Amino acid sequence: MRSLRLALVGASAWALAACSGGAPEPEAEETEIPEELALAPLPQVEVDESLGTPLKDRVATLGLINKRNNISREFELKPGEQQRFDDIIVRLSSCERTAPWENPPLTGAFVQVLVQDRGESDFEQIFSGWLYKEAPAVNVVEHPIYDVWIKDCTMSFPGEEAPASSSN
Repeated sequence: MRSLRLALVGASAWALAACSGGAPEPEAEETEIPEELALAPLPQVEVDESLGTPLKDRVATLGLINKRNNISREFELKPGEQQRFDDIIVRLSSCERTAPWENPPLTGAFVQVLVQDRGESDFEQIFSGWLYKEAPAVNVVEHPIYDVWIKDCTMSFPGEEAPASSSN
């Protein structure tokens, strides 16, 4: 029985390796943001900057996947920045994480996601809200093609040695 399991595992691994063909995975390409969207104001999120890194110096690491072609990308944004990849724009308004002495640890980002449907010239906002790394089901970007999630928010608090990021 054990040898049968090992044979099945080995065959599965071989089949997966054969499917990849050794070709590098394609990457999503950054494209220009239409001028009318580049000037659109982002919502202002109030942040108590007396405890921690000022909002303008924080950096959120976000993940994006196109489920249609399985192209994924990890990218960084500062609050007030936005990035376009093909027919999706991701905007960051804020990112936060709880202080090291607070429980439970949470890492969050307030994002807006805009998508341009095929054949359309306008982008439609499909999501605006907080995304949480430790609780991804609390708020979800619901779209048949794209998933967006937060991976990290780099900031520091008084008493920390150096700028830290969440480690989970």
